[in-house]
Amino acid sequence: MAGARTPRHSQARTPAVPANAAQTCSAQILACPADGPPIARDDTLVREEPLEIRIRGRGIAVTMRTPGADAELAAGFLLTEGLIHSRADLVEIAHCGRGEAALLGNTLNVFLAPHVSVDFERLTRHVFASSSCGLCGKASIESVHQNFPPLKSHLTLAPAIIHELPEKLRAEQTAFATTGGLHGAAIFDSRGNLVVAREDVGRHNAVDKVIGHALLKNLLPLDQHVLLVSGRASFEIMQKALAARVPVIAAVSAPSSLAVDFARDSGQTLIGFLRGRSFNIYAHPERIAGAAAVGRGGPVEPTSPVRPVRRSPPHRRRPSP
Repeated sequence: MAGARTPRHSQARTPAVPANAAQTCSAQILACPADGPPIARDDTLVREEPLEIRIRGRGIAVTMRTPGADAELAAGFLLTEGLIHSRADLVEIAHCGRGEAALLGNTLNVFLAPHVSVDFERLTRHVFASSSCGLCGKASIESVHQNFPPLKSHLTLAPAIIHELPEKLRAEQTAFATTGGLHGAAIFDSRGNLVVAREDVGRHNAVDKVIGHALLKNLLPLDQHVLLVSGRASFEIMQKALAARVPVIAAVSAPSSLAVDFARDSGQTLIGFLRGRSFNIYAHPERIAGAAAVGRGGPVEPTSPVRPVRRSPPHRRRPSP
């Protein structure tokens, strides 16, 4: 067919970062300190803009995201939605080069290999994933129950490695340090070495970005890795981790009840309240050295007998006078 794209799996391109990809912007605000009069000053805000993902010229999803790493976001989204399964399924990801979409940089065209079939009937729901909940706008919750089987992994981690992960992620959260308004996600190897870290206004987008990075770099499956998120662990984050075959998921805050149920049924180790030198294990403690002998269902607290206090995340910005 004239003009048809041919697969170039080993050379598939991802788009250059568009001009609007800065993660932050400035705005004038009125700061109201507790011990003084209001003061006008400039503040730094996190950017939030829509991103439309198109497959074969048809829009399949719109998500509110922080610009940057858009190709990774799209790749991770398609993988965790079960639309693609490997790097070979992707030919090219490119920002739309025509019309207003080209100026805004908020539309991505994804070119799939010819062997990939897409069920557009299932996708014609005008999927809108809001920045706080990736399930919003779905026709039914069953659409997110992808056929990702439970995993088996012989990964074992020492508690000392887990303790160090939040600080390593925090060191990569440069935009959060200036805005206080971004979620972070990171993938670490079995020795605690950072593989990739990303920030986004949506927690599920940050996870899609790190998983998409792994897909584009041919690092899947991630069955010897850890996923860390800077906030809570939800059902959808657990599902995304399972799609990438991540056996250990750690969260700085609490998991939801559905996330715990999902982890137990999916063979995933789920850690919550990872702060300082303490954490809780909610599912499959056998992957944490010294925890397997205590119990297999959770919650288990291998390093602290006291449940962590629910408090605001560290390093949250406060209004300056």
